[in-house]
Amino acid sequence: MSKAALSDLAVPGTVLSCRITPKASRNAVERDGDGLRVYVTTVPEDGKATAAVIKLLAKALGVAKSRLVLIRGATARDKVFRLD
Repeated sequence: MSKAALSDLAVPGTVLSCRITPKASRNAVERDGDGLRVYVTTVPEDGKATAAVIKLLAKALGVAKSRLVLIRGATARDKVFRLD
């Protein structure tokens, strides 16, 4: 997904609901109804997959990684982020 595809979501205060698929064959972000599907190739251990998700989402949104705050789901497949 290109950077411009999610740029409409890059508004401060936006809450993003994401369904994460770790150990995927590729890194990708797709719209899925009201939320996002995020596929990362990273394994889900010691927060590595969450870090990869933050990096990928920030790139897709065109914002700095530090602006994405994990609100809920640190160890779950369903995560909720807020854009500061």
